[in-house]
Amino acid sequence: MKNLNDIRELGQFDHLEFIAREVVEGFITGLHRSPFHGFSVEFAEHRLYNQGESTKHIDWKLFARTEKLFVKRYEEETNLRSHIIIDNSSSMLYPGDGSLQNKLAFSVYSAAALIQLLRKQRDAVSLTLFNEGIELQTQARVSASHARLLFAYLNEQLQPEKQAKERKTSTAETLHLLAESFHKRSLVILFSDMMSHENADDVFSALQHLRHNKHEVILFHVTSHRDELAFDFQNRPYRFVDMETGESIKLNPNEVRETYRARMSHFLSELKLRCGQFQIDFIEADIAKDFEQVLLAYLIKRSSLF
Repeated sequence: MKNLNDIRELGQFDHLEFIAREVVEGFITGLHRSPFHGFSVEFAEHRLYNQGESTKHIDWKLFARTEKLFVKRYEEETNLRSHIIIDNSSSMLYPGDGSLQNKLAFSVYSAAALIQLLRKQRDAVSLTLFNEGIELQTQARVSASHARLLFAYLNEQLQPEKQAKERKTSTAETLHLLAESFHKRSLVILFSDMMSHENADDVFSALQHLRHNKHEVILFHVTSHRDELAFDFQNRPYRFVDMETGESIKLNPNEVRETYRARMSHFLSELKLRCGQFQIDFIEADIAKDFEQVLLAYLIKRSSLF
């Protein structure tokens, strides 16, 4: 499964852990067949037993197969601490037609796949959901039970009753609060369309704050490239609705396309520039494309940290 269309055809929307596993396994298989064949990806579940230490955590079943002593690795031995942050405000429900293929669903499935990948690498992970404030924030853990809990939280985001309309975004305030709460050096992974009614400078300042305590940051800018960036609508009247405020306007896209594209281009250029200045990895995540764009960007980032 490469994208939301594949998942929709599968028809198993409730089995998020299964879907995440299929996405990751398919990605890893494709990675080994691609030009990235030599890319180093370590998935360690065990380490060699050191003589003299406690035998309490030796994996005896593995010993029976290999005749070598291995110790199971636990959370305190994790390689990396990661915080996944998802903007679940109403603008993330675009296109808002009740289908699975929206920005929030893309972020949820991408996050689920990342959690699966993080677990394979024995990395601790937390999950944060935010809109007008922080809706959910968990601790960073590496256990299987913690991962199942995160999958459950993510699965709730796909349920229609959880997708409230006219839910605004307080990106700047939320990111400042999160930056203060992440005490140990971590990898911060943010999924957002970065669409809010806040002052742009305040949002940029909050992004800079995420680099506090030397955190590494990846911003996945989640958009429907065709609609929101290219503004590729037919030459006929449309009623456009602000999903966070409910305000609407009726117009023909041809009348405003050039002006809209110019303003969006300026905003994106400024966002990319600020991310570059703050040493934040900016990744354009188009919901019409494969999950590979997220997973590969994460692996490249992780490999640079070790």
